[in-house]
Amino acid sequence: MDNRPIGVFDSGLGGLTVLKEIMEKLPGEDVVYFGDTARIPYGSRSRETVIKYSFQCLRFLLSKNIKAIVIACNTASAIALEESKKVFDIPIIGVIEPGAKAAIGATKNNRIGVIGTVGTINSEAYQKKIRRMHPSIEVMGVSCPLFVPIVEEGWADTDVAMITAEKYLLELKEHHIDTLVLGCTHYPILRYTVKQVMGEDVTLVNPAYETAKCTKDMLKENCLLSDKIDGAKYEFYVSDDPEKFRRIGGNILGKEISSIQKINIEVI
Repeated sequence: MDNRPIGVFDSGLGGLTVLKEIMEKLPGEDVVYFGDTARIPYGSRSRETVIKYSFQCLRFLLSKNIKAIVIACNTASAIALEESKKVFDIPIIGVIEPGAKAAIGATKNNRIGVIGTVGTINSEAYQKKIRRMHPSIEVMGVSCPLFVPIVEEGWADTDVAMITAEKYLLELKEHHIDTLVLGCTHYPILRYTVKQVMGEDVTLVNPAYETAKCTKDMLKENCLLSDKIDGAKYEFYVSDDPEKFRRIGGNILGKEISSIQKINIEVI
């Protein structure tokens, strides 16, 4: 048993969808969460920049005596996960593989769509992972770069979100997919809007839920589970505007964020 906290990071608020699932599945696990809100979005950054930012986030979390890390960002998972595993001697899990496995299990017509940031879609991380595991499946990726700022502004349930979703998702509707991967941790916050556009016949896959399950398995395999039953502690850190994060993040988690600090990630 190991009562040290789990480290979780994302480019902003989106990773809270992963944290929410971890809180439900692992109620005894303390968590240190870092949202790199000063440098969001990661999806439009170069590979080199995403790796640099990810390493800085990892080094900050390691300074908090954590026992494992969840990269709760699809762009960072797609681009920096394997590089991170080479450099840092700690169990690290991303969100790509759990989401890909769930999509394969859900599809009936072998037509899967993936939506994500420009960086995630251009990396073809989901597409390659799905095709590697199931070569007969057809995968179409569509980047939706405006979804992240819409969520970060707290506009998930507005006409702006609906109009944007209708524009982005048209190609996937015409392709008759039956399964859609929400390939950015911000996107589950838009699931109601996406579901309205895609229709009831399309199954939405939330990698946040699947990642939480994999996190629990990872802790078990490495004998790192906490022996606490509940009463977990959560620390939150951001690189910009704690109050905005507190307000919108509290709505995502369904609970008040009490402990939050702003740090200068650039010096780490």
